[in-house]
Amino acid sequence: MSDPFMKDLSDYRIHAARETLATAQLLFQNAKYKDSINRAYYSIFHGMRAILAIDGVDFKKHSGVISYFREKYIKTGILPKELSVIIGQASLVRNQSDYEDFFLASAEEAQKQLENAKYFYAVVAEYLNAL
Repeated sequence: MSDPFMKDLSDYRIHAARETLATAQLLFQNAKYKDSINRAYYSIFHGMRAILAIDGVDFKKHSGVISYFREKYIKTGILPKELSVIIGQASLVRNQSDYEDFFLASAEEAQKQLENAKYFYAVVAEYLNAL
């Protein structure tokens, strides 16, 4: 990562991922499960974008970020395959939670998404720290 701007951008995005994860935790603790699910997803999303920053790429759509991240970092074995499952589940549940009128977010589902986001953040932060 030779470009200092890209390093700063990556640092900013991983910080956003950490803060968003902390917000998801607070929302979960206050039984705001739909909002916790949303913030857990966005923590994962910011984490992906933190890594994309080191490549100097970004996309306007979430699907572009996810596709690039999976192709470049998961399919190649740079990062663990279970991250792909976590991304897929987080995206699906976040969309249901945000857009389905009668979606009932359970404590169990919110806790699962929160734990997945914590794991995702830990893996991404470790990867970035090793660069």
